[in-house]
Amino acid sequence: MSHALFDADPDAAEGKLAPRFNALVRKETCADVARQIDLGAVLKLGRSEMLSGGRRKEALLADAMEAVIAAVYLDGGLDAAQKVILDLWKERISGVEHDARDPKTALQEWAQARGQTPPMYQEISREGPDHAPIFTIVARLQSGETETAKAPAKRQAEQTAAQALLQRLEQSK
Repeated sequence: MSHALFDADPDAAEGKLAPRFNALVRKETCADVARQIDLGAVLKLGRSEMLSGGRRKEALLADAMEAVIAAVYLDGGLDAAQKVILDLWKERISGVEHDARDPKTALQEWAQARGQTPPMYQEISREGPDHAPIFTIVARLQSGETETAKAPAKRQAEQTAAQALLQRLEQSK
């Protein structure tokens, strides 16, 4: 991934490449690629995992995608693994935002640039069964602005709340 990003933008500073790299290799992206190739449909799952929607679970899909890459590497070597990665991530590599900071990082930098402490994230509720929870998270700035979001994972809800708060702050400029 590092080589692909550097090849796509050889003049980019390290500070710009690192967030792009992180955006391309994080769990959510790996899970998206797994969905793209319908990897969930071929996973061998236990009965309870299957009944609880395991074929759609973000972490399971991301882990399975990593396992596929590892298997290709072990079976065919680095060149084969690199080819699979570049084929599956091609559009993501060319389309990764030039400023690919995740929303929580961007909101923290926004707050610190204005002399505020980093944002606080608080879980205000958890609903649903243990195997499929929905978290409600509020993102709060020192200045009092807040935004709330719901998602099946805490991190995802925090990111969504941070993104919504950033968008509202940017619009009110």
